[in-house]
Formats: sequence, C-alpha cells, structure tokens
Amino acid sequence: MAEHRQSRKRRYATWAVAGAAVVAGAGIAAQTSMAATTWPAQKTYTGRAFDTCTAPSLSTMKAWHTGFYGAAAVYVGGKNRGCSQPNLTASWVKSVSSIGWKLIPIYVGAQPPCQTSSNPEKLTASTAATLGTSDANDAVAKASALGMKAGSPIYLDMEPYDITNKSCNDAVLTYVRAFDKELRVKTYRAGFYGFTSSSAKAIATATDKTDLPGNLWYALWDKQNTTTTDWPWGSTQFTNHSRGHQYMVNSKESHGGITLTVDRDAWDAPVAITG
Repeated sequence: MAEHRQSRKRRYATWAVAGAAVVAGAGIAAQTSMAATTWPAQKTYTGRAFDTCTAPSLSTMKAWHTGFYGAAAVYVGGKNRGCSQPNLTASWVKSVSSIGWKLIPIYVGAQPPCQTSSNPEKLTASTAATLGTSDANDAVAKASALGMKAGSPIYLDMEPYDITNKSCNDAVLTYVRAFDKELRVKTYRAGFYGFTSSSAKAIATATDKTDLPGNLWYALWDKQNTTTTDWPWGSTQFTNHSRGHQYMVNSKESHGGITLTVDRDAWDAPVAITG
C-alpha cells in the first residue's frame, strides 16, 4: 500500500533494513485452525484487483466497473489507517456489491516495535497478545458494521520491519496469532498483507504455523500479474485460492473517463461476503 502509511521512499529504506533475500517456507497455514459453529463457504475472487487509500465514490466505482478490475481493497479500520473514509459506509458496500464489485477488507493494526516509522499504535512484547485480541474484535466490529458478514476475510496490514531482530519478530508473530485466533472465534477468515522481504516472509517462513493466517497477500512490485510464477516460497503453501499479489504501485490510470492512482493486485483468494 504505497504512500498509505509510509511514503514509497520510506518503504524502500525499510526494505533495505529488512533485507531482500527470500527463502522457501514449509507447510500451509490452515484457513480455519479453530473449531467454529458453521463456517460459511468461502467467497473467492480470481482476477485483477486494485487498492487505494481512500475508498472511491460510488460514481467512480460505477465508472471503473469496465471489466479490467473485478475487486477493490478497502481499509475498514485500525488506528494506523492513513486516510479518512467518507465514502466507506454500509450503503456504499451494498451499492458497489450490487454492481458486481468484490471487496477485500484491510485492517491496519498495531505495527512492530522495531519499525522505524512513527505510528499511532505500536505493539510491544508485553502488549502483543492483548492488542492482537482487541484489534481483532475491533476489525470484526468494523467489517460487520459495513455489511461484511461472517465468513469474510480480514487482511491484517503489517508494514516492513527488520525480521532478523528476533525479539521484534517474536512480538509481531504473537500479535498476529492473537489477532487471527480471535478472528476465527468470530468466524472471520484470517488474511495478512506484507512484504516478501520482511513481514510476509516472517509469516511464510515461520516454523510454528499455529494460528497464523490462511491467506497471504504479498507485496512484490515486479509488475507481474500473477500469484504463482513469482511466488517466492514453497509451492504447497497458501494453495487452494489463498494468495494475493500486489505487483504494481502508484499506477495512474483511467477507466470510464475517471482517473485514479491505485496499486494493482493479482488476486486468487477470499473476498468479503456481502450478499
């Protein structure tokens, strides 16, 4: 999500700190690691998606529904959400869904203690578990209020950090596990947005997969519209419609006569249940 919480320049600097190497991971994270009453069937979208900081107006969404994109990511909440959302209401969700748009809910939760950028909410080793649980409850409440029903995914946004800093990485994984565990208690699917050089790598290569997300949205700005050919980890990981790929950022483009600057995503993963 370029320039949504961090500038592109800052992100590249953070990447450099985190390191650029990727290695193959092991095992697939379970979609639903905890028992629940009855899980609604996953609503899957496969195709091209876009994300932009502020949800566009309904008129823009109508103009942009040309067939090039089929899904849009929206920031449903989180103390570190970088933009106001005047358009993002339950009415908007219902209206764009009726047009045919699929929606990808993002929640910008607490960020790592070793992250160089300043954020309104940062986790620590001592607060990671409780923050993960409370943020998950908030994420579910926000998504539900928008008409995104149980069975929907919520993608936790974790910006780049130094995953070689063990205490920092351990705290992040504790937070993510608590967040995902509580999502599943509420019957929402756990997703994660992060970078192949850092935050997504931490998830994909973690030895202990307990309570980690079942859907991984990886940022790798290689301009390849794919979720397979540039997948940097084990081929058996996050299979069965569980991957998203942010492959291009700050793309200024026009559809239906209206111009926006967006980030592009290749998508083969769950989207919100709104019907």
